[in-house]
Amino acid sequence: MIEHKDHFHGSDLEKIEQIYGIKKEEITSFSANVNPLGVSSLLRESLASHIDAITAYPDREYASLRKCIGTYLDADPGHIIMGNGSTELISLFIQIEHPQKALIIGPTYSEYEREIALGGGTCLYYPLKEEQNFALDAKDFTSQLNESIDLVVICNPNNPTSGAVSQNTMRKILDVCKQHDIFVMVDETYVEFADRVSEITSVPLAAYYNNIIILRGTSKFFAAPGLRLGYAVTGNQDLIKAINTRKNPWTINSLAVIAGEIMFRDSSYIAKTRKLIAGERSRIYERISKDSRFKAYPPSGNFMLVRLLDDALTSNALFDRAIREKMMIRDCSTFPFLDNKYIRFCFMTPEMNDKLLCCLLA
Repeated sequence: MIEHKDHFHGSDLEKIEQIYGIKKEEITSFSANVNPLGVSSLLRESLASHIDAITAYPDREYASLRKCIGTYLDADPGHIIMGNGSTELISLFIQIEHPQKALIIGPTYSEYEREIALGGGTCLYYPLKEEQNFALDAKDFTSQLNESIDLVVICNPNNPTSGAVSQNTMRKILDVCKQHDIFVMVDETYVEFADRVSEITSVPLAAYYNNIIILRGTSKFFAAPGLRLGYAVTGNQDLIKAINTRKNPWTINSLAVIAGEIMFRDSSYIAKTRKLIAGERSRIYERISKDSRFKAYPPSGNFMLVRLLDDALTSNALFDRAIREKMMIRDCSTFPFLDNKYIRFCFMTPEMNDKLLCCLLA
């Protein structure tokens, strides 16, 4: 197992406040990868009027919410499982499938390895190659698969590289995994930020493959991490039954259910978010790429991985420089296969992005 060093997570503003003496309310987090628009105005205006919902238990089956999500995804509501954030669903899935050996495409989010280890399993990493801009070589990857592996984990778009695997490529991976009796867990936390979501998302594949589960949530795209509203999509009815049997009832509260139904129908907010992120992603990538001290990797999500080519620059030094100007970026030295020459930051409003660029490119 790869050891992970302590680091500042995007939500660790209290730690920053203690160490740097900067009030957390004054810090702009370019590390949390949350939608810069914040909570939608429609949700803000509507939720208060539904406060009486807390006087009753929510529907234990969450039928209305699952139908709403099904419409949003163009998916069968019967394939949707609700959870208290995607983290609960990851944990439940691992407990049920109990993988003994998992292959994780890395560098990536460390929670997958943690959950698998807690379940008694071991993890192998398939390292994405820097010389290929951390893009997945599907032919080489599938050649590494065999019967000794029972789970493949793919974050798509990947955190922290921001690269994406197309739906067509995912289909090829699923075909090979099916031959070796391997289940595939796809984390699509950031897919809604991508330019061509329909070409990347694996949700349609759940209708044809029973060896895939896709995880999503509302923390990043809908800027609601505190809502703890997550969901999964799978066509495997045995898995759906097992998860619903094992999880605690009413893991999603009544207000979160109502909030979800409002958010997934808020087409104006969804379109505004995608337009903002698409424009800033293209602009910032081009700007960073012109500076010979940095190498930016083509981003698909709402964040970008950058390599520091200047010998005088380190990820910790840039983190320190930015936080002193009340902006928090991610020092990526804690990710597997990365070192102190990598940083990651998300795209915020144009004004804040310009402020960060002035800081980093000084």
